[in-house]
Amino acid sequence: MTRRQRYKRKPDQYVTAVQLDLDTPGFTYRKWGAEQHCKRGDWLVNNAGETYTVDAQVFPRTYRQVGPGVYIKATPVWAEMAERAGSVRTKEGVSHFEAGDYLVFNDEQGLDGYCIKAERFNALYERDE
Repeated sequence: MTRRQRYKRKPDQYVTAVQLDLDTPGFTYRKWGAEQHCKRGDWLVNNAGETYTVDAQVFPRTYRQVGPGVYIKATPVWAEMAERAGSVRTKEGVSHFEAGDYLVFNDEQGLDGYCIKAERFNALYERDE
């Protein structure tokens, strides 16, 4: 792996989201090559046409509302480019990545992570110097 660096979301890259605030056990869905699990209170996010869920504790800690149903990622991330294919455990399940994809973490210690294609990552994020 390359050295992990700090990035911030580009200011014009917002998401739309709604909290799954219903009396439900959640649901399971397939994404990133594996089953993902959404729980009651998690957030259903649409990120420029890509839909996924974000953990109930992670979303309000990392996103800030800028309009009705519109949010911007307000906290930095730490990311590194994968040198080889593999997988990363997320709060929703397991996500598989290829060499050249980015491993992205919501914390500097690398505990709350996910993966994203390089082209997508570069469209959404910029170095936070």
